[in-house]
Amino acid sequence: MIWFRRRLRIETARLTLRPPAHADFRPWTALRRESADFLTPWEPAWARDHLTRKAFSNRVYWAQRTINGGTALPLFLERRSDGALLGAITLDNIRRGPSQAGTLGYWIGQRHIRQGYMREAIMAIVHHAFTNLDLSRIEAACLKENTASRGVLEATGFKYEGVAQSYLQIDGRWRNHVLYANLRSDRRGRTTAG
Repeated sequence: MIWFRRRLRIETARLTLRPPAHADFRPWTALRRESADFLTPWEPAWARDHLTRKAFSNRVYWAQRTINGGTALPLFLERRSDGALLGAITLDNIRRGPSQAGTLGYWIGQRHIRQGYMREAIMAIVHHAFTNLDLSRIEAACLKENTASRGVLEATGFKYEGVAQSYLQIDGRWRNHVLYANLRSDRRGRTTAG
């Protein structure tokens, strides 16, 4: 089973979702650097060493440990046509027992936005989580003003559930987030955010 987890690949029409590897350091760093102004308003503040090889190596080791331990599924989005790194998606905080839930997070490089890649990736990881990991609930949160993120969540079956006060530190400040969830057997009607 551990061997399978290390070899994990989720294929979609245009993407391969796969764990990060040490060889991804340069394309990841280039994509993060060129997209910094686009990403930083929506993310926790980057550490001083965020774009260093050592920090990236730690990220790869963390990914391996969490995949093997079954606590997270951190994956890179690779375009199959040319092998380009587009962004990342993580199913984190996987909880077992009565909860059977996980939390979704994602980012995409600025030059790859509005091309449907993240929608494709979210749909694939949600399907994988429900059918292969036997999860029942996937949660996601974003800033209220992040209309692009809210739109992709709603387009992939996530429904608005409320607001969490001071949910995460984003760009150095505690920020409220709107909460969404996708349920394996969702009988709820369409809901809208306030």
